[in-house]
Amino acid sequence: MIARIFAAQNSNKYNLRTTNSKERILKLEKLKKEIKSQEDSIYKALSKDLRKSYFEAALTEIYFVYGEIDHAIKNLSAWMRPKSAARFLPNILAKNKLYYEPKGSTLIIAPWNYPFQLVMGPLVSAIAAGNTVIVKPSEFSKYTSEVMQQIINNVFNENEVACVLGDVEVSTELLGLPFDHIFFTGSTQVGKIVMEAAAKNLTSCTLELGGKSPVVITENADIETAAHKIAWGKLMNAGQTCIAPDYVLIHESQKDSFIGAYKKFTKEMFYNGDNINTAVYGKIINEKNFDRLVDLLNEAVDGGARVDYGGKFQKSDLTFQPTIVTQLNDHHKLSKEEIFGPILPIYTYKTLEEAVTKINNQPKPLAAYFFSQKTKEINYLIKYTSAGGTCVNDVLLHISNPNVPFGGIGPSGMGSSHGVYGFKAFSHERTVMFQSNIHLTKMIYPPYLGKEWLLKLLKKLY
Repeated sequence: MIARIFAAQNSNKYNLRTTNSKERILKLEKLKKEIKSQEDSIYKALSKDLRKSYFEAALTEIYFVYGEIDHAIKNLSAWMRPKSAARFLPNILAKNKLYYEPKGSTLIIAPWNYPFQLVMGPLVSAIAAGNTVIVKPSEFSKYTSEVMQQIINNVFNENEVACVLGDVEVSTELLGLPFDHIFFTGSTQVGKIVMEAAAKNLTSCTLELGGKSPVVITENADIETAAHKIAWGKLMNAGQTCIAPDYVLIHESQKDSFIGAYKKFTKEMFYNGDNINTAVYGKIINEKNFDRLVDLLNEAVDGGARVDYGGKFQKSDLTFQPTIVTQLNDHHKLSKEEIFGPILPIYTYKTLEEAVTKINNQPKPLAAYFFSQKTKEINYLIKYTSAGGTCVNDVLLHISNPNVPFGGIGPSGMGSSHGVYGFKAFSHERTVMFQSNIHLTKMIYPPYLGKEWLLKLLKKLY
């Protein structure tokens, strides 16, 4: 089946490359209309898969995708329009333009943590750029995957967009095909496998990965506000967010105040009395990931770390309560591995230089978060660290603006997505030079005798 779909799409990609903005916008409008008609099914599926509340699912999944579609519809004509480029000395009389053409046959492999958004967001960009697409959602979020397959089947012909379901064997089969571009969202470990497979066909990749996204809270920061924002960003989707705050670096004088505030806001947002409010607090996706979090916590405690808050979990409904861990060392797995859950390690520092050193001893993260009221401190942290994206005095929200690129660096990913950056990810930026009929370039043709003056002139001009 996969080979048949790929062959059909590979033939059809030449038809799609000639589509104009009106035709592509019509497809995006049809997709939005179908999503609207299936909203109830999407909400129910997200609740079954991850126990996402209606509000959280609307905010982070469905409305996020509506925003991507609306932004693309509004701007697609401008994105597709050829762009003029400046002249340069060797082609001083030529006109230079950049054309955006579809890459062709594309593959989107998406994860389970935001299963609707992380399929539909890249799909919007791929359609806007005029590609054929095979979508492979995660088998872990099977209810949402089934709804998305139905949506795609209702909107598109199979030779343009198709959704295939299955496990790692299906992904392996897909990765063996010579796609023109692969858009993968997931772990760094699997990202390496994707990139290795793509290299065999010289296929370009966009990789949205992860990493240990740090939070630095300086001595003069507003601790209450910082704790409120970090608790929300860390615990949304039960911590299963690629850009969730992974750990906190706080000045030693502020640690106790922060822990107290974090507990307070966690209770306000996610508890009913002493009990977790399952109407707003999600569950871990499956037993495998639940057991991984338990093992991470137990390994840290057995190695001398201390649980300052939480540490409770219930396997029967895959609920892992908000947890704070302190007194960790660099050998603990919690200090080395991306947590992807509601466990928050807290480390103290005496100087910002110590905090920067700790961040830079880790692979470059997908996000970094800095809380301070001093511009000098913020500038220092930005200058001496590296991350895919950064929020100052907030968390997560940089992903919500389609006017700026979202993506990683190094082990946290390559390439960008959202808005025009997603459109470009699925497009080839083609240079076209229109040369003048005045034949000046003959001056650099052989024979070269007597033309040394030209080299001297060029040396002065360059």
